[in-house]
Amino acid sequence: MKIVAAKKILKANDQLAAENRALLDAAGVFGVNVVGSPGAGKTTLLEALFAQLKGRLKPAVIEGDIAGSIDAERIERIGVPVVQINTEGACHLDANMIASALKELDLAAIDVLVIENVGNLVCTAGYDLGERLRIVVLSTSEGDDKAHKYPAIFQGAHAMLITKTDLLPHTDFDVERIAADYKRLAPEGEVFQVSAVHGDGVAEAADWLADKCRQSK
Repeated sequence: MKIVAAKKILKANDQLAAENRALLDAAGVFGVNVVGSPGAGKTTLLEALFAQLKGRLKPAVIEGDIAGSIDAERIERIGVPVVQINTEGACHLDANMIASALKELDLAAIDVLVIENVGNLVCTAGYDLGERLRIVVLSTSEGDDKAHKYPAIFQGAHAMLITKTDLLPHTDFDVERIAADYKRLAPEGEVFQVSAVHGDGVAEAADWLADKCRQSK
C-alpha cells in the first residue's frame, strides 16, 4: 500500500499557486478568489459589481462548479470573458485547475480575474489558487454563526461581503455578531453589507475592489 500525505498534496498545490500568481502579476492582472456557500449569491454579486466597475476595470471570470455551466452563461451574457471549470465531484478548485483555465484567457486584455470558487465553506479554505485577494460571501439567510463554525475560511479572507441584506427584516441574522466574529479572525479584514438585487452597498464594495487593484500595480 502506498500512502500519499495530504501535506505533500498541499505543498504541490502551493507551488503551482505561486506560479499562477507570478503569471498574473507579470500580465498585470489582479487575482481575486471569491468563496462562499452554495446559494450565497456569489454570481448575482459579481453581476452587480461588474456593472459598477464598467469603464474602470476589464474583468474576466473563472467559474468553478461541480457540474453545469449556468453561472458561466450568466457572466457571458453580460459581456465578461469567462472560463468554466467542472470539478466532477471535487468540492473546491485547486491551483492546477486554475493553471489550465488561464491558458484559455487573454490576460493582456483584462485587469482583474475573479475566480468564483465551488460553493463550500470548508474545502475551499485550504487551497491557494494564486490569487492576491480572497473574499468570503455570506448571505443573511445562512445564519450569523458561520464564522464561529467555519473559522478557517473567514480567517483567510481579506473581506467579508454580507449579501441579501434586503432579507434582514425577515431573519434573525445579527450583523454585529458576525462582524465581530470575523474581525476576531481577520482584524484587518473589511466588512460590506450589500443587496445585489437592490444595489445597496454595491458601489462601496466595488470602489474598495478597484482601489485594491490600483494598489497592486
